[in-house]
Amino acid sequence: MRLIISFLFLFLLNTSMAQPTKEFTEQEYLQLQDKIRFSMNGNFDEGLKYAAELQKSSKNEHLAFAYGAGSYLYQLKNNRVKCDEWYNKALEYYKKIPESVEKINIRAYLYNYRGLTEWKRKNFGEALSNYQEGIKLSIKTSDVIQTVKFKSNMALVNSEVGNYALAAKNLRQNSDFLDKNEGLYEKDQFQNSKSNIYTNLGNVYESYFMKNRNKLFLLDSAEYFYKKAVNFSQNYIDNKMTATLSLGNIYLVKKDVKNAEKAYFDIAMYAKQNNDQVYYKIANYNLGELYYTQKKYDKALVFLKKNDSIALKEKKIDKSYFQSNYIQAKIYNIKNEPELAFKHSKLYLDAYEKYEGELREEALDVNYKLGTANLSEEMVSIQEKYKYEVLWNKALKVFYVILVVAIVFFLIKNIRDKNKAQKKMNALIEEFKANLEKKEIEKTIEKPVVLEVPELEESLLKKENANLSIDEAKENKIVEKLLALEEKLEYLNADFTLSYAAKKIKTNTTYLSYVVNKRFGKSFGEYSNELKINYVINQMITNHLYRKYSTQAIAESVGFKNAVSFAKSFRKRTGVSPAQFANNI
Repeated sequence: MRLIISFLFLFLLNTSMAQPTKEFTEQEYLQLQDKIRFSMNGNFDEGLKYAAELQKSSKNEHLAFAYGAGSYLYQLKNNRVKCDEWYNKALEYYKKIPESVEKINIRAYLYNYRGLTEWKRKNFGEALSNYQEGIKLSIKTSDVIQTVKFKSNMALVNSEVGNYALAAKNLRQNSDFLDKNEGLYEKDQFQNSKSNIYTNLGNVYESYFMKNRNKLFLLDSAEYFYKKAVNFSQNYIDNKMTATLSLGNIYLVKKDVKNAEKAYFDIAMYAKQNNDQVYYKIANYNLGELYYTQKKYDKALVFLKKNDSIALKEKKIDKSYFQSNYIQAKIYNIKNEPELAFKHSKLYLDAYEKYEGELREEALDVNYKLGTANLSEEMVSIQEKYKYEVLWNKALKVFYVILVVAIVFFLIKNIRDKNKAQKKMNALIEEFKANLEKKEIEKTIEKPVVLEVPELEESLLKKENANLSIDEAKENKIVEKLLALEEKLEYLNADFTLSYAAKKIKTNTTYLSYVVNKRFGKSFGEYSNELKINYVINQMITNHLYRKYSTQAIAESVGFKNAVSFAKSFRKRTGVSPAQFANNI
């Protein structure tokens, strides 16, 4: 009797605790889909409530969509554990769906949400892989709306890794395609899609401008698309914040401080109201940068420290974090507080190297997968053309043989190039060490400056400067003063030009150019560059902290205007890049 009572009790308990199922009509299912999607523009908790409602369904396709969309909502809330848990559940329900067009569409949705999740996690290569798989399925089922989403998302990945022109082209094509198919969308759905595309276009042009600051038309294009995005984003707070924040950045670059400041304060207020730490952090950084440019240093520090506090709390090093420390280092340098200036400069360098290293790896991964995507398409066409399995296997074997041979060839070449560069670098290091020892000895011995010029070279110089005559005593005086400038490291100044040096030596540019050509056998520009590169090599050999600097920082430290020209000069002198030289010392 007790056994029967216990069984009945457990049965009633399980029945009461079981989640009730519900039959949704097709219209109800589509409405819940739209509500979940719209919630991704800002109201994530509301979206999870709609997902929970859809999880009451008895249909596996409904459950797969609910858990898949919900997994991305959890990623937007920075709940990585819950995100992965829900995505795995979505895949379980997907497997239970019978083979059909609906099953293919559900898989495409899941690829999209996983791609978005990986994109948010900065795993751009993984994001692209998911989008590439998903778009094949959407094209297969003629799902125009989902195809548009995939193309936009793939454009975003290209923008993230620096493929700006391709990203802009794809987004513009997508916008035109969206207009032609407006009839397939609900009004709110169309508005949201246009808002997203315009925001993304603005972002692409803004990022493109930051890499090409001489092309002002890119900045105008960014402003144009951000304004259009704001107009289409009135009902979507997340889109509106993104577009407004970016518009503030454009105003700042254009030195419209009043509008920029207003935009940033609006975003900070909206973000705080919606408990959005990402936007709140970025708004604080932008306000800090704005006040720094206005020389309101104490006010700038208040906002920059807020940005750092959030980043450290989240344990997330991003672009705004190392840029914030860069500005703080400059402020403390201006305020003559060396300890704080050093502290923030170190934080900047460490964070910058980490961020750039991760981004380079992701860029390589994305560009590799873009290349193999084209190869995959080619393989599909070959498969259609040759339907006989024997021929296909032979082709595959040939491909593998070529691939192995190519890999071996490039490995051997790479090893040889590395060995060659290593030998050159080792010889250079030994040469510099020997010169250092020689200089130490020469410090105790006084001797006149004697610079010899090869007989042939001297005769050529006499021909080229037949009308120019300087007595030897005057030449020696110019050389003596030039060497004095070297001792003072004047050549590290970005303004160390022929006219600058001539003014310092109190001679004219014609005489100085003549003496440098005659005594050193090179132009003044070549002479100046060689001093700068030799200084860097010497610092790398003797100063372990100097080796940790980024290429840009090293270039600036010796007066080069950009890292590209510096790296080119350095490689010409040493045979390797600055980073390779530092790593191999």
